[in-house]
Amino acid sequence: MNNETDNSPKYDERPWGSFTVLDEGEGFKVKRLEVLPKKRLSYQKHARRAEHWFIVQGEAKITLDGREITKRVGEAVDIAVGTAHRVENPGDELLVFIEVQRGDYLGEDDITRLEDDFGR
Repeated sequence: MNNETDNSPKYDERPWGSFTVLDEGEGFKVKRLEVLPKKRLSYQKHARRAEHWFIVQGEAKITLDGREITKRVGEAVDIAVGTAHRVENPGDELLVFIEVQRGDYLGEDDITRLEDDFGR
């Protein structure tokens, strides 16, 4: 059992949109993320978790270690621990994706921001 406390919120609004935690348990967390049109999350990496993103609405422009790819509804991408990554909504409709996190610690503070549009 992990003795670290995860005080992460179940729902949070961010400058780029919002997230909702749908489920979580030992070693995993499932979130629904909504990214507003023309917004993007920070270019970031995590030391203790891997992520799997499944696109359910809109189009995602994803950067992985400097390489850009586009994913559409029904497509997915895996992000390994330590991989620099970012998701951007290049379109005019809401981008919605499901994120499955796996790792020994899943707190919102396991983040190293490399670039951020919002000065965080």
